[in-house]
Amino acid sequence: MRKLGLIAGGGSLPVEIAEHCLRSGRPFFVIRLKGFASAGLDSFTGAEVGLAELGKCFKALKRAGCQAVCLAGQVNRPDFTSLMPDLRGLAVLPAVIAAARKGDDALLRMLIAEFEKEGFTVEGGNEVIDDLGIGSGPLGRISPTSENCADVSLAVEAARTIGRLDAGQAAVVCRGLILALEAAEGTDALLARVADLPEALRGRADAPMGVLAKMPKPTQETRVDLPTIGPETVKAVARAGLAGIVGEVGHLLVLDRDNVVALADELGIFVFGVEPPTP
Repeated sequence: MRKLGLIAGGGSLPVEIAEHCLRSGRPFFVIRLKGFASAGLDSFTGAEVGLAELGKCFKALKRAGCQAVCLAGQVNRPDFTSLMPDLRGLAVLPAVIAAARKGDDALLRMLIAEFEKEGFTVEGGNEVIDDLGIGSGPLGRISPTSENCADVSLAVEAARTIGRLDAGQAAVVCRGLILALEAAEGTDALLARVADLPEALRGRADAPMGVLAKMPKPTQETRVDLPTIGPETVKAVARAGLAGIVGEVGHLLVLDRDNVVALADELGIFVFGVEPPTP
């Protein structure tokens, strides 16, 4: 079993991966990205590394005997002028800045290539935890109704369309009307915007309507930055008066799955997996 180097940003995904490795007996080492990693990772063996300290990161991983890495968690795009790179980071900084100008996907691909050059195998979170991705059909006991199906189709199409522009991963549709598209603000802010719309547009708690779709970008590097939901997403969908969440089979990561299912069933929200598009 390859020892895993977990490159940890913010949010609960890195914590869930670390806890899974602990339960399954997989050896691992945590690189806690300074300013981003959750305090929930402090108890695991690892090192704290600045965002541009690539040399320090690679040395720590190799000293720990890691053969594979997983990049997981939220990392906001930095102000490149404020970074404090080490020598290895300084050597690639111009390429990083050039890739960032082409979009997030180009930036992530470039960073993955640097880890591969150092001999590490890069694994996605859904490869480390093989049941992390959503399956086909309903996740809980609730399925979309016939009234929801048209909204599901349009929301999926809208989310994939903005994904082709590398703009975002999520879209909200209600009664055939596109209510919101995700950009740099993220899904939580997207749903907060929807919750502020008139109830006539989005439904309400006792009569939910509409759907949130979260889709991977068509050209996305699926080993990093896959769409993700958790219990807070379900709560935010309910506050927005929406009826459900839809994602692509294997490409929507479901964090704290048991709580997601319990909450969705309690709140009357469907969480549904659709098949990827035919190539």
